[in-house]
Amino acid sequence: MSLSEHDRDRIGQAIRAAEAQTSGEIVCVLARMSADATALPVFLAAVVALALPWLLIAVTALPVQRILVLQIALFILLMLVLCIPRVRVALMPRRARRAVAHRVAMEQFVIRGIARKTDRSGVLIFVSLAEHYVRIIADDGIAAKVPQAEWQGAVNALVSHLRNGQVGDGFIAAIEACGGKLAEHFPRTAASRSELPDRIYLI
Repeated sequence: MSLSEHDRDRIGQAIRAAEAQTSGEIVCVLARMSADATALPVFLAAVVALALPWLLIAVTALPVQRILVLQIALFILLMLVLCIPRVRVALMPRRARRAVAHRVAMEQFVIRGIARKTDRSGVLIFVSLAEHYVRIIADDGIAAKVPQAEWQGAVNALVSHLRNGQVGDGFIAAIEACGGKLAEHFPRTAASRSELPDRIYLI
């Protein structure tokens, strides 16, 4: 799944429209992948490559040099295959994938300046495609008024569109749902101004 320039523009417009009704801020982040560790693929490739000579010695009469060449070749081949992003993510347990994606979401919450809002009314809509992870993180001000469970409708709308490959529509649906919650508890005032860029970040 990808996000076209047209979809990015639509998402920016949806953020501006939602924020026109509230003093809160909405930030969207789309991550292609959150997990970047290669320790597990390296470990698996090394174990298989180390086991190969024992197998070849038991069933063949190949010279040592040939066996060592095959061992190196197998290690390189496995590294190339196991380090393919989709394969690397698939090797991780589901709980580990979610933990990594959650960590990245929390990092983005800080990096994008959401916590710097004076009234703490910012919301992050985060999606990590490879990990199939969707999360809405509300800052303390809005979280004190809206329980995390109430954001589930926005999450469900986003997930539903993602399953159909409609990334842009999913974000727009979530933005509209979050904007409604923000407008209810933090309506726009004469002093309200947009403090953060109205755009989606691709990482």
